[in-house]
Amino acid sequence: MTEVRRRKLDGEEALEDPAGVSASASASTSASTSASAFAAKRNSAADSSDHVDSEEEKIPEEKFVEELAKNLPQGTDKTPEILDSALKDLPDRWKNWVIRGIFTWIMICGFALIIYGGPLALMITASALEFAQARANRIIITLLVQVKCFQEIISIGYQVYRIHGLPWFRSLSWYFLLTSNYFFYGENLVDYFGVVINRVEYLKFLVTYHRFLSFALYIIGFVWFVLSLVKKYYIKQFSLFAWTHVSLLIVVTQSYLIIQNIFEGLIWFIVPVSMIVCNDVMAYVFGFFFGRTPLIKLSPKKTWEGFIGGGFATVLFGILFSYVLCNYQYFICPIQYSEELGRMTMSCVPSYLFTPQEYNLKLLGIGKTLNVYPFIWHSISLSLFSSIIGPFGGFFASGFKRAFKIKDFGDMIPGHGGIMDRFDCQFLMATFVNVYISSFIRTPSPAKLLTQIYNLKPDQQYQIYQSLKDNLADMINLT
Repeated sequence: MTEVRRRKLDGEEALEDPAGVSASASASTSASTSASAFAAKRNSAADSSDHVDSEEEKIPEEKFVEELAKNLPQGTDKTPEILDSALKDLPDRWKNWVIRGIFTWIMICGFALIIYGGPLALMITASALEFAQARANRIIITLLVQVKCFQEIISIGYQVYRIHGLPWFRSLSWYFLLTSNYFFYGENLVDYFGVVINRVEYLKFLVTYHRFLSFALYIIGFVWFVLSLVKKYYIKQFSLFAWTHVSLLIVVTQSYLIIQNIFEGLIWFIVPVSMIVCNDVMAYVFGFFFGRTPLIKLSPKKTWEGFIGGGFATVLFGILFSYVLCNYQYFICPIQYSEELGRMTMSCVPSYLFTPQEYNLKLLGIGKTLNVYPFIWHSISLSLFSSIIGPFGGFFASGFKRAFKIKDFGDMIPGHGGIMDRFDCQFLMATFVNVYISSFIRTPSPAKLLTQIYNLKPDQQYQIYQSLKDNLADMINLT
């Protein structure tokens, strides 16, 4: 059955038979006049357009994609004028190498400055919580990166919105971003700052009904979307609605997991992020100098040599870097609220993971005792994931960009592209680290238990108090 498509031409709706065969060729004689008129109209439309009647003809959606790609900023080839003039005599291959190298080191130095700034984010503004003395902002940095990544993804959908003139797409997208951030950041506040928040009377309502308020905000956006539906564009609008939600799943959910990792101790944030950076850089270096064998069609420049070389370098880097960080409480202690100090603190007695343990190893009949931080073994698992599975986050992003015939998500970072181009693997890594901590590391949190207890009724709290008192008394008597 011949496919018939509808397209707009000079304000009129014209039917187009892409196979070049009349849709009514087998109709009765009485319909032959209509078929002739249809064919004439089709030929007129073809003459006044760039349509090519062949197997490679472009459907309207593909033409929209090409127009979309022209309107999106591309950053890989974007070079500051100073660098462009200084490197004009270099071949393009080496020019790109130098530019990527310069901005890679700029990003690494920027990341180091953020780490130096301190761990605590100003997640809500409330002087009663005494967060004003917090001097750092890594979680706000996470939020800013999240917003920029979301903007780069949504900008692709926004071009579709502009082409079709669909109402409210951009406003709805940002509204859902704010709503989802309110929910996820609120969840983190309740989990990690519940003890403090419950002492502020006017915040108890927000804590108690946080999920209901979040759902109500989402429903407002849902109704808003339904009211914005336009006849003839239902499929396109529902596609963009799904686009927004998938973007939120990729960006906002992963940011929420990153924040949870940070509160477990900065080492769970710094080491995985650094492993992805190391793998990305070393895979590029090995591929640049030794790459011969293509790895995957989605990324033609990726090679097996770069993939394997980057993997070995990442494992070695992970072991050495983890060993250094394990020596500092600043990196290994979880971020908790201290009732004695009345503020957030990162002081603790190092846990088993960060206390050197003796391991007896026998190799070729020779026994040797090693003092190793147990975290090192976990870092090997993280480095293997970052070097074997992590790159598939980049391959996923490459496939996404190829679908829209674009080279980069943005043009913010010369030689690299947009923020999303640098964080495509980080989001996948963040999920793995969070699952890894939940499965193999995390123990019950006293702060979370206290938060749940404070939400109970007074008689329930008293019952728990009596149970704990009796249990402790029994334990003392036994000793």
